[in-house]
Amino acid sequence: MIDRPRAWLLTWSALCLTLLAVVTVLVATQWQPLWELDRDISRGAADWTRSREPMTDVLQAVEVATDTVAALIVSTLVVLALWLKGHRRAAVYGAIVMLSTWGLTHLMKVLLSIDRPEWSVLPEQLTSGSFPSGHSSWIVSFTGVLVVLTQMLVRRANLRRAATVGLALLCLLVFADRILLGRHFPSDVVGGALLSAALLLGVLALYSPQPRSVAQPAEPMTSVPASSRDLHVVLNPVKVEDVGQFQSILDAMAAEAGWNEPVWHLTTVEDPGTGMAHAASVAGADLVIVCGGDGTVREVCAELAGTGIPVGIIPAGTGNLLARNLDIPLYIRSAIDVALNGQDRAIDMVEVSGDGGLADTHFMVMAGMGFDAAIMEGVNEEIKKKVGWLAYVWSALKSLMFPAVRLEISVDDGPVTVHRARTVLVGNVGFLQAGMPLLPDAAIDDGVLDVVLLHPKRFLSWLPIVWRVLAKRQKTDETLDRMTGRKVVVRAATDTPRQLDGDSVGLGRELVMECVHGRLLVRVPR
Repeated sequence: MIDRPRAWLLTWSALCLTLLAVVTVLVATQWQPLWELDRDISRGAADWTRSREPMTDVLQAVEVATDTVAALIVSTLVVLALWLKGHRRAAVYGAIVMLSTWGLTHLMKVLLSIDRPEWSVLPEQLTSGSFPSGHSSWIVSFTGVLVVLTQMLVRRANLRRAATVGLALLCLLVFADRILLGRHFPSDVVGGALLSAALLLGVLALYSPQPRSVAQPAEPMTSVPASSRDLHVVLNPVKVEDVGQFQSILDAMAAEAGWNEPVWHLTTVEDPGTGMAHAASVAGADLVIVCGGDGTVREVCAELAGTGIPVGIIPAGTGNLLARNLDIPLYIRSAIDVALNGQDRAIDMVEVSGDGGLADTHFMVMAGMGFDAAIMEGVNEEIKKKVGWLAYVWSALKSLMFPAVRLEISVDDGPVTVHRARTVLVGNVGFLQAGMPLLPDAAIDDGVLDVVLLHPKRFLSWLPIVWRVLAKRQKTDETLDRMTGRKVVVRAATDTPRQLDGDSVGLGRELVMECVHGRLLVRVPR
C-alpha cells in the first residue's frame, strides 16, 4: 500500500468517502430496509450475548480497552515512540490520521444525533450519538497506521503478513464487540470503518510517512563529472525479498541522485562478496553499495579496504550491527539514500589470523570465542528465515551455560594474563541489538579494540551481568572484565567455537587481532 501511486490511493479514498456518504444518507433518512436490518441484527446479537454472562465480561473489557481515554493514550504513545526513534514523518502521519478520525467522528455524531439502540446489554447509558461508531473508526485508523508502518519497517514478508492478519482480527473483534453489546447498529460500525479508511488512504496520498532524503537538508555535494559517477552494487540475493523490485528502487534513486546506471554483482555460495568487490574495484567504481548481512558486508569491506573507494551499506541481514553502530537506517529506502547521498567516514578494520585452518581475514564488528560463538553455531537457518533475530534468542537459551574455558590474553604484545570465562568478545563497535551497550567505550574510528570477558558462575549470575552492562557500570571483576588495546591475542586451553561478525569460523584455540586505523571509507548519514 505504501508504494502505490498517488492516483490509486486517492481513487480508493474517494470510493470510501462515496460509500460513507451513501450510508450516512440512508441512516439519516431512516431508509426502511436498512433501518429494519440494523435493528434485527443488533437486537438479535444483544439477546444472544445477554444469556452468556462470561462473554459479556470479555466484551466489556474490550470496550474499556478501546474507549476514548485508552485510544488517546495508546495513540499518543505510538506517535511519541515514532518521533523519538527518528521516524518523524511517520509520527506526523499517524498523528494526522488519528486526530482527524477522532475529530470528524465526533463532529458527525453531533450533527446527525442518531439514537443508540435501546437494548444495550450493559446498563450504562451513552449520551453521544450512535453514528458513526467511535470505537470502530479509531481501531481502523490505529491498525491502519500500524499496517503502513509494518510495510515500511518490517522486511520479512511472513512477519508482515502475520502482523496484518493480527491487526485485521483486532478490528473484527472491536466491530463484533460494538454489535454484540448492543452499543451500535451494524451501519454505525460500517460508517466508522469507511471514514477511517478514507482518511488513511487520503492522507497517505498527500503526505508520505517515508523519510525525506538525507540530501535535502544538506549542502549540495561538489559537482562531479558524470563520467566519474560510476556506481557498482554487490547484492546478496538471499537477503532481499524481491531482487527485481530492489534493483528497480535502487536504479531509480541512483538516477535521481545523479549516478550512472548501476553495475550489479550478485553474490554466490562459493563467493560471498570478495570477487564481486574486486571486480568493482578493478572497473574503477567511484562508489560500491553492498546489500546483505554482516557477513556479506565484511567480505566486501575487506576487499575494498585501502582502495579509497567508499562503501555504502544497505543492511538486509538479521543482526546488521555495523549499520546500527554507524546510525545507518534499517529502512531500505533510507539506507539507499544514505549510501548515495551521505558523507564519507574513515573507520577502522581488524586484521585476524588464527589456527584451525582460519585463513588471514578481517572483521568489522566483533569477534568472539565461547558462548557467543556457540550461539552462532547453534542457530537453525530455517528458523532464522522465518522469525529473524528470535532464532538467536532460542540458540542463546540453549547455549547459556556453555562451559567456562581457560584463556590466555595478551594486549599490545604485553604480558600474558590468565582468565576463566564462558565467552570473550573483541569489539570494533560497542552496541549489540536493541542498543545493548556491551562495549560502551568502543568507537569504530578510535584505533583500538575493546575486550570483554564474561564468566557467570551459575545460571542466575547472568542477571547481575546484564544489569551491569545495561547500566554501563565501569566496575570489573572475575565475572565481567574489560581490556583495551590495538592488538589482542586470545588463546584457549581447548578447542573453542569462534565467530567473526556473527559468522561461525569453526573450532580453534587462537585468535590474533590487530586494529588497522582508518582503513575503510563508508557512507554515513550527514
